Amino acid sequence: MRPFQFVRPTTLQGAVEAAGDAPGAAFIGGGTCLVDLMKLDVQSPPVVIDVHALGSGDVVTDTKDGLRIDARARNSDVADHPLVKRRYPVLSEALLAGASPQLRNMATVGGNLMQRTRCAYFRDVGVGPCNKRSAGSGCAARDGWSRMHAVVGGSAQCIAVNPSDMCVALLALDAVVYTRRRLDTRAIAMNDLHLLPGDQPERETVLEPGELITHVLLPPSSFAVRSGYVKVRDRASYAFALTSAAAALDLHADGHIVAARVAMGGVGTKPWRCPEVEQALIGQHASLPVFTRAAALALADARVTPDNAFKVPLGRRTIVRALDRAAGAAG
Repeated sequence: MRPFQFVRPTTLQGAVEAAGDAPGAAFIGGGTCLVDLMKLDVQSPPVVIDVHALGSGDVVTDTKDGLRIDARARNSDVADHPLVKRRYPVLSEALLAGASPQLRNMATVGGNLMQRTRCAYFRDVGVGPCNKRSAGSGCAARDGWSRMHAVVGGSAQCIAVNPSDMCVALLALDAVVYTRRRLDTRAIAMNDLHLLPGDQPERETVLEPGELITHVLLPPSSFAVRSGYVKVRDRASYAFALTSAAAALDLHADGHIVAARVAMGGVGTKPWRCPEVEQALIGQHASLPVFTRAAALALADARVTPDNAFKVPLGRRTIVRALDRAAGAAG
């Protein structure tokens, strides 16, 4: 690990000013991703800004606009929070599907939103070509081992998959991410936070240098309470998704679907929303045949390799299971 300056501001303004004064600075919450990458020499920020001392009090707050989750909230605390479990079960399930209990006790919501890819080529500085790590150097994954890589959202420059479980659930819940910049604040729809790689895979979100995530808002909705998350992986714990799906349904008393949300993980270069599936569900009676027909519309634009072609049929089956789980949830 290379030497760096460690600072611990006590105000939000102090944090963003410290970041603005140090190009390449990085914020740290739980450090479960950043510290790994610093040890691997993938990231070497000159200044690391600790956000633990920014504010106090409850990290999950019930407001008139929805449930407010502080960016410093630990993943395990959010997953176990009674309001999250009762009103947004898909978020609790997604968080509990991620990592290990030890990591969830350290990882924060803000850090999870900024979690970087687990692409083996990105994380190995001994591999030269990686456009995400070194712009213009190439993409070793395109002609290499690509079993875990994205089948949608990729480009000629990068097919690295977004690894987050939490972000898939937040996408399905229409969450809004709030940030603080030196001179103002802004609200970013979850669907707009992450960028497709295009010709600049090194830029992963719309956040500007020095911009700090302060909290996430889960708006009230008619579908959130009847929701579920399904993750398919190589082993039952401490493994990243081969495919995952978050689903939420608003069901009429007669069983037909009034509103639906479906998002996928493990398949895209960013958390992947499936509007074509959602539209196909509206007005239909909630049933496995309906779920199967709608899920068949997902990933129609997938671009696969021999290593990861299995993700298309597996992803569709994952959606069916998530929809079935959501339909069976207490409304």
